[in-house]
Amino acid sequence: MLITDLIRLTSSSFLAYRMRSFLTGLGIAIGITAVILLTSIGEGLHQFVLSEFSQFGTNLIAIQPGKTQTQGGNVGIFGSVRTISIEDAQSLRLLPNVEYINPSITGNSEVRFEGKTRRTTTIGAGHDMTKVLSTRIKTGSFLPDDDPTQARALVVLGSKVRDELFAGVNPLGSYVRIGGQRYRVIGVMEPKGQMLGFDLDDTVFIPAARALELFNRPGLMEIQLSYKAGSDLNNVMSAITKRLIERHGREDFTLIPQEKALEVLSSVLNVITFAVGALGGISLLVGGVGILTIMTMAVSERTAEIGLLRALGAQERQVLLLFLGEAILLSASGGLAGLALGIGIAQALHGLFPALPVHTPWLFAILAELSAISIGLLAGVMPARRAARLDPVEALKTQ
Repeated sequence: MLITDLIRLTSSSFLAYRMRSFLTGLGIAIGITAVILLTSIGEGLHQFVLSEFSQFGTNLIAIQPGKTQTQGGNVGIFGSVRTISIEDAQSLRLLPNVEYINPSITGNSEVRFEGKTRRTTTIGAGHDMTKVLSTRIKTGSFLPDDDPTQARALVVLGSKVRDELFAGVNPLGSYVRIGGQRYRVIGVMEPKGQMLGFDLDDTVFIPAARALELFNRPGLMEIQLSYKAGSDLNNVMSAITKRLIERHGREDFTLIPQEKALEVLSSVLNVITFAVGALGGISLLVGGVGILTIMTMAVSERTAEIGLLRALGAQERQVLLLFLGEAILLSASGGLAGLALGIGIAQALHGLFPALPVHTPWLFAILAELSAISIGLLAGVMPARRAARLDPVEALKTQ
């Protein structure tokens, strides 16, 4: 039997039983659709979450009060003998490979301007915050590099606060009241959007020392530190730990490197994406059972045809390849249809719900199609072996 004859026989059987072929391929198509749709949503969420956390840069280390214990999480200031201070932050600026530091404290307060009041997030920050967190000023300037102990009452507005309180008016040089004190507006931030539900534009920025006084706190909530690209993270962390132990007398603080946090987060999200893909893969197994059933029926229905082929000189291997080819053709066709359907539904969902992050990983698409072909091959082995081993004389008797 020539290879062209083998291909023609395989495709003719596929076309002769169109409805049966369609229903068999549909099982595989549904499985592939489920895999592609779920992995597209999972990978979209993966990329979305990582982009949200990495928008401030990756060469960051957060220093928080309180030592993380093995049996629990960071207990913050209540678990620390000594809080972290602005002076601690200043001392870290002199360490090798450290670029910028930002003492940080966050709270909530009312901001008033000419009878308008807006309750918003108030962030105490340092002069280098824009460099540490990769943010930009739209108009004016950010907080000056003043003596922390004598910080002036200056404020930088988030873009949403500026729009709400100063619609159509240049806010620079104006005075707003925050917590009952007057602050002069010196700048407006560029819009940054939201991060995991937190509106970064609905904020105002004041000097960290002023924020400590405003919120009546003894110490900072966090020190954010950026280090030079290419520096060894472990060396940087060791230097920070050594300096703070010298100042505190013990390790009563926690270092959280952004790089390692992103690696852990990425690995968790990878597992979730794989898990949802595996759930969709269950449908592929159901499709494989369908191919096994249909191919078994096909062998029974075409026993006489198989006997005729064998009588005309077809070898066992050629009959085996004929039925395996049919199984692979069914699964491959169903897989391609499932790919098109899954990608189409994923993009349609993204079009209807733009906030839903969707990204179809081509690696998963290729693996899904290869899985469909493999399942078709495995499902077709037993019926194909049975067909190949039929006795030609006995097979012809069924005619």
